[in-house]
Amino acid sequence: MMKTRPIQPTPRRRPGGFLEVDLLVGLAILTLAVVPLGFAFARERQALKTEYRRSVANEIVDGEMEILAAGAGRHYPDGAQNYPVSARAAASLPPGHFQLTKTGNHLRLEWAPDERRGLSAVVRETTLP
Repeated sequence: MMKTRPIQPTPRRRPGGFLEVDLLVGLAILTLAVVPLGFAFARERQALKTEYRRSVANEIVDGEMEILAAGAGRHYPDGAQNYPVSARAAASLPPGHFQLTKTGNHLRLEWAPDERRGLSAVVRETTLP
């Protein structure tokens, strides 16, 4: 009698390498799309913060100028002086100072930041009647 060996199947190679390359390409595309978006969001956040601070400074200076124009400006001496502000919103402003300059009936109120990081001075002027 003749002995036969069982036929063993030849080992097949699975196409796992293609799947890994496909995954790597997908991750590269995702990274190239998401990283710039992250930087854009950070830049937008900074721009919104700057605009918020500018609008707060505008609101405070406008409100204080209305008070001064209504008659409170007559009680200040001529010349430049620091102007005290009691608005709680001023706490959200970067370090800076309010300055009132009075020349006769002409009033000039200014908020200027100590460091110019995207913010410029906010100035309002009026003449008392």
